[in-house]
Amino acid sequence: METKKNPKVDLDRGSVIFFQIGLILILSSTYFAMEWKSYEKEGFDNIRIEVTQELQEDIPITQMSSPPPPPPPPPPAIPEVITIIEDELDIEEDLITSTESSQEDKLLKVVQVVEIDEGEVEEVVEQVPFVLVEQVPTYPGCEDEKDNEAKKICLTKKIDDFIQHNFNSSIGAELGLSGINRIIVIFKIDEVGDIVDIRSRGPHRRLEDEAERVIKLLPKMTPGRQRNKPVKVQYSLPIVFDIREKV
Repeated sequence: METKKNPKVDLDRGSVIFFQIGLILILSSTYFAMEWKSYEKEGFDNIRIEVTQELQEDIPITQMSSPPPPPPPPPPAIPEVITIIEDELDIEEDLITSTESSQEDKLLKVVQVVEIDEGEVEEVVEQVPFVLVEQVPTYPGCEDEKDNEAKKICLTKKIDDFIQHNFNSSIGAELGLSGINRIIVIFKIDEVGDIVDIRSRGPHRRLEDEAERVIKLLPKMTPGRQRNKPVKVQYSLPIVFDIREKV
């Protein structure tokens, strides 16, 4: 017998509902199986647990020994006899005389005052740097300059020209020096215009001696003045010369 299919029958109808019902049943059975508890009916064994007492070490109680307090001071001794002194005493007062002289006193003798010879007091001359002095020393030939700044420039130029004409630069070649050589010379123009206290520093002692020799040859100048008084003026002079090899 041949099976005939009805084209009007919908086989998928209700499949979703049946799937959901089956899923709910499976999940419910799984949940109840996991939550199911079973208890053993056998009796518990009697177990005896012994707890040993911990060893406790007896710590001896010590007491700090403090020194006894010092005994109280003894009470002051009570004098056996009490002497009563009378309040009224005859006190002799000293007479204080005045040391001031009055117009009625006569001058009996005139004491002559002798003049005290203190000797000659050495005047300390002030020393001022060249850049701070109010009136710079005047080099011979710079007297006609109009102001202090012009005299500074004139003095510097005159000293530079003097060094160039009198310094023996061949000493550097004799010593085997080459390149640029610098000598620093510091000297003072004192309160009478003389050159004093010359000091120098250079690459060789002979160059220092030559620089000091030339500075001593500088002419006497008109001294510088500070607050209208002659003062010592300190001057610093760098001497630089270049020794070049002959080609």
